[in-house]
Amino acid sequence: MSIRVACLQMSSTESIEDNWRTFERLCEEAIADGATHIFTPENTFFLGAQFHKVNLAQPVDGEIGQRCSAFAKEHGIHLFIGSMPEQNILADGSVDEQRCYNTSLVYSPTGEQISHYRKIHLFDVDIPGGMSIAESDMVLSGSEPTVVETSDATFGLSICYDLRFPELYRELQSMGANVLLVPSAFTEHTGQAHWHILLQSRAIEFQSWVIAPAQTGAHDEKGMRQSFGHALIIDPWGRIVADAKRDVGYVIADLDMDMVT
Repeated sequence: MSIRVACLQMSSTESIEDNWRTFERLCEEAIADGATHIFTPENTFFLGAQFHKVNLAQPVDGEIGQRCSAFAKEHGIHLFIGSMPEQNILADGSVDEQRCYNTSLVYSPTGEQISHYRKIHLFDVDIPGGMSIAESDMVLSGSEPTVVETSDATFGLSICYDLRFPELYRELQSMGANVLLVPSAFTEHTGQAHWHILLQSRAIEFQSWVIAPAQTGAHDEKGMRQSFGHALIIDPWGRIVADAKRDVGYVIADLDMDMVT
């Protein structure tokens, strides 16, 4: 049994509508190529000099979620949105204006939102002579490892910096995952050092397919935020099946699920 998947590479900006148009175009091209499962990168619909803007956060069934649902239903695909900012609802029912979640969303071919995952490991880094990011200033950590079981495969969800914590993937494997998802906006600096080798390691360690949609290039006019690119699809033997390199676009592959067995 095989699954035709498309792994998107985007260069998202601060314009939600521009990002949506890119998402829509790439998805429609991939669908024309036969993809039935589409995977997008972290921060699909917003990414600028800031990693997140809390005031753009929405509930998982908000406007963006509804648009994604309608798109999945219209095209009859499984749609895995790498992440978007999700509102944190406080105990009194009000919206937290200080911090949100970084959340993946999953839609079935009928448009039903069948799962979501809140990023567990937050990216706080200060590179000497380089950039400084403190994701935890604006983002709350999730706590629940999440898998999505379909008739084709069981997908283990993670986001970007989660990649550095193999214990999470061990847990996902124990929950039945045989395809590991790592939608990311890996920085240029850390991507050059570790992106390929960490993803290949996870594939080998857990004998699973790995799908890693990615952000690429500069995300603001000043180039303060730069992503490494190289959206990858990797087989359970650790071989790179597809690499999007640096350009906006997508890569496509047929996942042979018998290979996992």
